[in-house]
Amino acid sequence: MGLRLLDARARSRAELAEAMAKKAVPDDIIDEVLERFESVGLVDDAQFASLWVEGQQRRMKSGRVLRQELRRKGVDDDVISAALQETSDDADYTAALAFAAKRARSMTGLAPEVRYRRLAGALARRGFSSGLCHRVVHEVTDEGEEFDDPDRG
Repeated sequence: MGLRLLDARARSRAELAEAMAKKAVPDDIIDEVLERFESVGLVDDAQFASLWVEGQQRRMKSGRVLRQELRRKGVDDDVISAALQETSDDADYTAALAFAAKRARSMTGLAPEVRYRRLAGALARRGFSSGLCHRVVHEVTDEGEEFDDPDRG
């Protein structure tokens, strides 16, 4: 059962333990299986967290949201912090700017205050701080420049 779950995508140790517990697998068997998976490299929460952060950053999510998602998956806070430290210092800014620029293209016909409100709301729902939301929305709506300039930020 655990191998089938891992075949679909990488999973945390806690996710696998929870899935096996739902199938009424005894706790001692769960522990034994997970220890074996770890020893052969099939389960590694640090690698899982790093891959999760990398993959979800492409989906333009904030570090705060990534931390929450990994906590829900049962990853230890120290492991989460280490995975998030691997990202660049301006990863949230870059993700927020890319997301806002993409969204703003579909809002060109809206009044400026409506566009601002919708962009800020969309960024906030992705977990970006209010200060970063304001900064990015201001850049996207007021400057009107191309946002793929690597010298920004």
